[in-house]
Amino acid sequence: MSLIELKTSINATPKLCFDLSLDIDLHIQSMKETNERAVGGRISGQIKLGESVKWKAKHFGFNFTMTNRIVDLVSPLHFTDEMVRGPFKYLRHRHLFEESPNGTMMTDLFEFQSPFGLLGRLIDNIFLESYMRRLLIKRNNLIKASAESIP
Repeated sequence: MSLIELKTSINATPKLCFDLSLDIDLHIQSMKETNERAVGGRISGQIKLGESVKWKAKHFGFNFTMTNRIVDLVSPLHFTDEMVRGPFKYLRHRHLFEESPNGTMMTDLFEFQSPFGLLGRLIDNIFLESYMRRLLIKRNNLIKASAESIP
């Protein structure tokens, strides 16, 4: 199983960062290069505990669909989404928000495992982990820019 841990310092309140992280429209904006869009479940606005969203996107020249559900949510401290249907054997993304001297330290704990046993682990280690890290950084940069632009 692969684990990506990412920390992003944001000059804004944890509540604002938390709310922006749950915003489906902002997520879609951050994933323009993959043409990611919400096609089922909650398709816009802020997703809530127990709700799911079905995503459709193009990665590596292939169309993928994946359904994720919010399985844990304690505002404004943390929430967790998990894949319930899609291309991974396992995917769990924990989002943590801590007050810091500069505003908020946003931490992503992104765990995933590809199917196909040893071949899947090789794919994860060789390129999928760095690809997923880049997508998360792009998303976090948009959350940061959005939060810091609000007076």
